[in-house]
Amino acid sequence: MSDFARARLNMVDNQIRPHSVTDWRIIDAMRLVPREVFVDEAQQSLAYLDQDIDLDGKGEFRHVILNPTVTARMLQEADIAHGNRVLIVGGSTGYMAALAAKLGASVVTTTDDSAVAEWARATLGALGLGDIAVRVADNTDGAPTDGPFDVIVLNGATEIEPTKLYEQLKMGGRLVGVFATSRPQRATVVTRSPGDFGARILFDTSVPLLPGLQRAPAFVF
Repeated sequence: MSDFARARLNMVDNQIRPHSVTDWRIIDAMRLVPREVFVDEAQQSLAYLDQDIDLDGKGEFRHVILNPTVTARMLQEADIAHGNRVLIVGGSTGYMAALAAKLGASVVTTTDDSAVAEWARATLGALGLGDIAVRVADNTDGAPTDGPFDVIVLNGATEIEPTKLYEQLKMGGRLVGVFATSRPQRATVVTRSPGDFGARILFDTSVPLLPGLQRAPAFVF
Protein backbone atom coordinates (compact mmCIF):
# COMPACT_ATOMS: atom_id res chain seq x y z
CA MET A 1 0.00 0.00 0.00
CA SER A 2 1.36 3.43 -0.95
CA ASP A 3 1.81 6.21 1.59
CA PHE A 4 -1.04 8.17 -0.03
CA ALA A 5 -3.38 5.15 0.01
CA ARG A 6 -2.60 4.65 3.71
CA ALA A 7 -3.19 8.35 4.39
CA ARG A 8 -6.51 8.13 2.55
CA LEU A 9 -7.67 5.25 4.77
CA ASN A 10 -6.53 7.14 7.87
CA MET A 11 -8.46 10.21 6.70
CA VAL A 12 -11.65 8.18 6.40
CA ASP A 13 -11.22 6.30 9.68
CA ASN A 14 -10.00 9.22 11.82
CA GLN A 15 -11.68 12.28 10.27
CA ILE A 16 -14.73 11.25 8.28
CA ARG A 17 -16.40 8.40 10.14
CA PRO A 18 -16.09 9.95 13.65
CA HIS A 19 -18.01 13.03 12.44
CA SER A 20 -21.37 11.34 11.85
CA VAL A 21 -20.73 10.42 8.21
CA THR A 22 -22.61 7.13 7.83
CA ASP A 23 -23.36 7.02 4.09
CA TRP A 24 -21.14 4.19 2.88
CA ARG A 25 -21.24 5.52 -0.69
CA ILE A 26 -19.46 8.67 0.48
CA ILE A 27 -17.04 6.73 2.66
CA ASP A 28 -16.17 4.46 -0.27
CA ALA A 29 -15.80 7.42 -2.65
CA MET A 30 -13.40 9.14 -0.28
CA ARG A 31 -11.40 5.93 0.02
CA LEU A 32 -11.15 5.69 -3.76
CA VAL A 33 -10.61 9.25 -5.02
CA PRO A 34 -6.92 10.29 -4.67
CA ARG A 35 -7.14 13.73 -3.08
CA GLU A 36 -3.42 14.33 -3.64
CA VAL A 37 -3.77 14.58 -7.44
CA PHE A 38 -5.99 17.65 -7.10
CA VAL A 39 -3.15 19.74 -5.60
CA ASP A 40 0.28 20.54 -6.96
CA GLU A 41 3.25 18.42 -5.95
CA ALA A 42 4.47 20.93 -3.36
CA GLN A 43 1.15 20.65 -1.47
CA GLN A 44 0.68 16.89 -1.57
CA SER A 45 1.88 16.51 2.01
CA LEU A 46 -1.22 18.53 3.02
CA ALA A 47 -3.69 16.46 1.01
CA TYR A 48 -4.97 14.31 3.87
CA LEU A 49 -4.79 16.77 6.74
CA ASP A 50 -8.13 17.99 8.08
CA GLN A 51 -7.70 21.50 6.73
CA ASP A 52 -8.68 23.65 3.76
CA ILE A 53 -6.00 23.76 1.05
CA ASP A 54 -5.25 27.07 -0.64
CA LEU A 55 -4.44 25.96 -4.17
CA ASP A 56 -2.85 29.29 -5.11
CA GLY A 57 -0.57 29.15 -2.08
CA LYS A 58 -0.96 32.87 -1.41
CA GLY A 59 -3.12 32.76 1.69
CA GLU A 60 -6.09 34.21 -0.20
CA PHE A 61 -8.04 30.94 -0.61
CA ARG A 62 -9.56 32.01 -3.94
CA HIS A 63 -9.35 28.43 -5.18
CA VAL A 64 -9.65 25.86 -2.45
CA ILE A 65 -10.18 22.22 -1.61
CA LEU A 66 -12.33 22.19 1.50
CA ASN A 67 -11.26 20.09 4.44
CA PRO A 68 -12.33 16.44 4.22
CA THR A 69 -14.76 16.52 7.14
CA VAL A 70 -16.83 19.42 5.82
CA THR A 71 -16.72 17.97 2.30
CA ALA A 72 -18.07 14.62 3.48
CA ARG A 73 -20.77 16.10 5.71
CA MET A 74 -22.00 18.45 3.00
CA LEU A 75 -22.19 15.65 0.44
CA GLN A 76 -24.08 13.48 2.90
CA GLU A 77 -26.61 16.25 3.55
CA ALA A 78 -26.95 16.82 -0.21
CA ASP A 79 -28.37 13.28 -0.42
CA ILE A 80 -27.18 12.78 -4.01
CA ALA A 81 -28.98 9.95 -5.79
CA HIS A 82 -27.76 7.99 -8.82
CA GLY A 83 -28.62 9.94 -11.95
CA ASN A 84 -29.04 13.29 -10.19
CA ARG A 85 -27.88 16.41 -12.00
CA VAL A 86 -25.36 18.11 -9.70
CA LEU A 87 -23.60 21.48 -9.84
CA ILE A 88 -20.48 22.19 -7.79
CA VAL A 89 -19.94 25.96 -7.53
CA GLY A 90 -16.35 27.14 -7.15
CA GLY A 91 -15.18 23.55 -7.51
CA SER A 92 -11.57 24.54 -8.30
CA THR A 93 -9.56 21.50 -9.49
CA GLY A 94 -12.50 19.12 -9.22
CA TYR A 95 -12.14 17.04 -6.04
CA MET A 96 -15.72 17.49 -4.86
CA ALA A 97 -16.97 16.95 -8.42
CA ALA A 98 -15.08 13.66 -8.58
CA LEU A 99 -16.73 12.50 -5.34
CA ALA A 100 -20.19 13.46 -6.62
CA ALA A 101 -19.54 11.54 -9.83
CA LYS A 102 -18.58 8.46 -7.78
CA LEU A 103 -22.05 8.71 -6.21
CA GLY A 104 -23.52 8.25 -9.68
CA ALA A 105 -24.37 11.87 -10.42
CA SER A 106 -24.10 13.75 -13.70
CA VAL A 107 -21.82 16.59 -12.64
CA VAL A 108 -21.02 20.14 -13.72
CA THR A 109 -18.34 22.04 -11.83
CA THR A 110 -17.41 25.71 -12.15
CA THR A 111 -14.36 27.85 -11.48
CA ASP A 112 -13.75 31.53 -12.16
CA ASP A 113 -10.26 30.90 -13.60
CA SER A 114 -9.55 29.37 -17.01
CA ALA A 115 -6.16 27.96 -15.93
CA VAL A 116 -7.76 26.20 -12.96
CA ALA A 117 -10.45 24.87 -15.30
CA GLU A 118 -7.79 23.32 -17.53
CA TRP A 119 -6.13 21.83 -14.46
CA ALA A 120 -9.47 20.32 -13.43
CA ARG A 121 -10.16 18.89 -16.89
CA ALA A 122 -6.72 17.28 -17.06
CA THR A 123 -6.96 15.81 -13.56
CA LEU A 124 -10.49 14.49 -13.97
CA GLY A 125 -9.66 13.09 -17.40
CA ALA A 126 -6.65 11.22 -16.00
CA LEU A 127 -8.97 9.60 -13.44
CA GLY A 128 -11.41 8.48 -16.14
CA LEU A 129 -13.90 11.19 -15.17
CA GLY A 130 -13.69 13.24 -18.34
CA ASP A 131 -17.48 13.29 -18.64
CA ILE A 132 -17.64 15.84 -15.79
CA ALA A 133 -18.32 19.21 -17.40
CA VAL A 134 -15.96 21.98 -16.25
CA ARG A 135 -17.22 25.53 -16.84
CA VAL A 136 -15.52 28.90 -16.39
CA ALA A 137 -18.02 31.16 -14.64
CA ASP A 138 -18.31 33.61 -11.79
CA ASN A 139 -19.38 31.93 -8.58
CA THR A 140 -22.52 34.04 -8.45
CA ASP A 141 -23.68 32.79 -11.85
CA GLY A 142 -23.59 29.00 -11.61
CA ALA A 143 -24.26 27.20 -14.88
CA PRO A 144 -27.80 28.10 -15.98
CA THR A 145 -27.52 26.56 -19.45
CA ASP A 146 -26.62 23.19 -17.89
CA GLY A 147 -29.50 23.19 -15.39
CA PRO A 148 -31.85 22.81 -13.78
CA PHE A 149 -30.12 20.81 -11.07
CA ASP A 150 -31.27 18.34 -8.45
CA VAL A 151 -28.41 19.40 -6.18
CA ILE A 152 -26.08 22.41 -5.98
CA VAL A 153 -23.11 22.35 -3.59
CA LEU A 154 -21.01 25.41 -2.74
CA ASN A 155 -17.29 24.63 -2.41
CA GLY A 156 -16.86 27.48 0.06
CA ALA A 157 -18.89 29.97 2.06
CA THR A 158 -21.29 32.71 0.99
CA GLU A 159 -22.06 35.97 2.81
CA ILE A 160 -25.06 36.68 0.57
CA GLU A 161 -28.20 34.86 -0.51
CA PRO A 162 -27.13 33.24 -3.82
CA THR A 163 -30.44 33.91 -5.55
CA LYS A 164 -29.17 33.18 -9.09
CA LEU A 165 -28.18 29.72 -7.89
CA TYR A 166 -31.53 29.11 -6.19
CA GLU A 167 -33.26 29.67 -9.52
CA GLN A 168 -31.18 26.88 -11.10
CA LEU A 169 -32.67 24.26 -8.77
CA LYS A 170 -35.35 21.89 -9.92
CA MET A 171 -38.55 21.89 -7.91
CA GLY A 172 -37.64 19.87 -4.83
CA GLY A 173 -33.94 20.43 -5.52
CA ARG A 174 -31.56 21.47 -2.79
CA LEU A 175 -28.55 23.71 -2.38
CA VAL A 176 -26.02 22.83 0.32
CA GLY A 177 -23.50 25.45 1.35
CA VAL A 178 -21.88 27.24 4.24
CA PHE A 179 -23.64 30.52 4.98
CA ALA A 180 -21.55 33.26 6.58
CA THR A 181 -24.45 35.67 6.90
CA SER A 182 -23.89 35.57 10.69
CA ARG A 183 -21.35 34.17 13.13
CA PRO A 184 -20.62 31.35 13.44
CA GLN A 185 -20.80 30.21 9.85
CA ARG A 186 -23.43 27.52 9.37
CA ALA A 187 -23.70 24.76 6.83
CA THR A 188 -27.27 24.95 5.53
CA VAL A 189 -29.49 23.13 3.07
CA VAL A 190 -31.95 25.23 1.04
CA THR A 191 -34.79 23.31 -0.65
CA ARG A 192 -36.92 24.65 -3.48
CA SER A 193 -40.67 24.20 -3.24
CA PRO A 194 -43.48 25.88 -5.19
CA GLY A 195 -43.24 29.58 -4.41
CA ASP A 196 -40.65 29.24 -1.66
CA PHE A 197 -37.11 28.29 -0.64
CA GLY A 198 -36.91 26.68 2.79
CA ALA A 199 -33.66 26.63 4.78
CA ARG A 200 -32.49 24.13 7.40
CA ILE A 201 -29.32 24.63 9.45
CA LEU A 202 -27.05 21.59 9.52
CA PHE A 203 -23.95 22.36 11.60
CA ASP A 204 -21.56 25.16 12.59
CA THR A 205 -18.25 25.37 10.75
CA SER A 206 -15.78 27.80 9.19
CA VAL A 207 -14.53 27.67 5.60
CA PRO A 208 -13.09 30.25 3.16
CA LEU A 209 -15.46 32.58 1.32
CA LEU A 210 -16.09 32.01 -2.36
CA PRO A 211 -14.99 35.04 -4.42
CA GLY A 212 -18.03 36.93 -5.65
CA LEU A 213 -20.22 35.70 -2.82
CA GLN A 214 -18.89 38.20 -0.29
CA ARG A 215 -21.05 40.90 1.23
CA ALA A 216 -20.54 44.31 -0.33
CA PRO A 217 -18.29 46.49 1.88
CA ALA A 218 -20.14 48.99 4.02
CA PHE A 219 -19.93 52.59 2.83
CA VAL A 220 -18.00 54.76 5.27
CA PHE A 221 -18.34 58.55 5.25
